[in-house]
Amino acid sequence: MDTKPKAAVVMGSDSDFPVVKNCVKMLKKFGIEADVNVISAHRTPDAAEQFAKTAEERGFGVIIAAAGKAAHLAGVLAASTTLPVIGIPMKSSTLDGLDSLLSVVQMPKGIPVATVAVDGADNAGILAAQILSIKYEEIRPLLRQFKQDMADEVAKKNEAIKKEAESI
Repeated sequence: MDTKPKAAVVMGSDSDFPVVKNCVKMLKKFGIEADVNVISAHRTPDAAEQFAKTAEERGFGVIIAAAGKAAHLAGVLAASTTLPVIGIPMKSSTLDGLDSLLSVVQMPKGIPVATVAVDGADNAGILAAQILSIKYEEIRPLLRQFKQDMADEVAKKNEAIKKEAESI
């Protein structure tokens, strides 16, 4: 029995890390161990396949895959595991991330990949926490508190705007 929730975070290039680190921060916020890797779907396909095939036995409960341009990494990993895979399409210089988004979200029947927004690393971490909270109940109160904190922040901003609008 796994005692600590664990997520694999894989990116196609180290240049993705400035965005992906927000996912790692979010996972850690929820007490989830993050194992971070650079594996290319195209340049190291054997390593990607092997990583996915052995992920469950290594204790991972979810895989998060970030890639840009052709962005096949999430799909390649999902093809070789039954673990949930969350894709983060990365903004690219050519088509502003639309190419990445379509590559991640348009998976064929039988190989699902949950997909967050372009550069949506924070949401990938939150979604992973929600998935892992099914097995690891200790994550649930942290998620509830996170949502409450967001609501409190919006309420404070609402009050500040009301005061500013009244002074006009």
